Amino acid sequence: MSITASQVKELRDRTNAGMMECKKALQQTDGDIEAAIKKLREAGAIKAAKKADRAAKEGMVASQIDSDSKHGILAEVNCETDFVAKNENFQGFVGELVNVVAASGATDLEAANAVSHAEGTIEDFVKAKVIELGENLQFRRLTRYDMEGSGLVASYIHLGGKVGVLVEVGCENDATASNDDFRFMVKDLTLHIAALSPAGITREDIPADLIETEKEIARKELEARGVPADRIDGATQGKLGKFYAERCLLEQAFVKDPDITVANLLETKGKDLGDTLTIRRFVRYALGE
Repeated sequence: MSITASQVKELRDRTNAGMMECKKALQQTDGDIEAAIKKLREAGAIKAAKKADRAAKEGMVASQIDSDSKHGILAEVNCETDFVAKNENFQGFVGELVNVVAASGATDLEAANAVSHAEGTIEDFVKAKVIELGENLQFRRLTRYDMEGSGLVASYIHLGGKVGVLVEVGCENDATASNDDFRFMVKDLTLHIAALSPAGITREDIPADLIETEKEIARKELEARGVPADRIDGATQGKLGKFYAERCLLEQAFVKDPDITVANLLETKGKDLGDTLTIRRFVRYALGE
């Protein structure tokens, strides 16, 4: 059966697959568009499986915040090469994926992959792009914040998608959430988190294994310096205090004004606004970590 250019174009428009892939699928299905779409999806699943164990550490981190700044997501989508990561096709694909997932309300990766999109699901959408771009692509992780009460959800994408931050900052008065000074402060907090990579909001949020590792490093360093055994515990605690100041968000020196901590910033801005401000949660993605 002769396959026309218009048939190939229609299939390409609906699947984003390559011209030769579309023509071959149409020939195999006697020009049946729906059957050809199924054929391409099956081929995509096979190709994706074949490429799945190839390293995919490039790509981009992207975010989507609703117009009311009460809901937002942060996502990471990976590819194999920096060349593809910088390609407008890939970037448009990631943007579309993030928009669809954000609108769906999906709260985890499994639910996000099952979201309906185009002629299938988000998972099918990714597999179709594998055919088109010829690289292993992975929708690697997702975080969604839905604000309860007053405050803002905000995000920041740094270095063209190499680092991304999602944060939820709460307040007690609804009016504060629409105040420009509050909004500017929240944006500054996303920049701060991107730059200084805190491990938690308070000391209680720092993972226990990270603290134990830091203690062990400190003890070995002190022993190597010949510090007496009866002073090592106290000196270790001193080093741990410095560690907390570097890794706890509230104790970190604010990136735009190192003379104050993030806790000081929240307290001062809260007094200016006549409110109590709190960082409720945050997440920071670094591409490929």
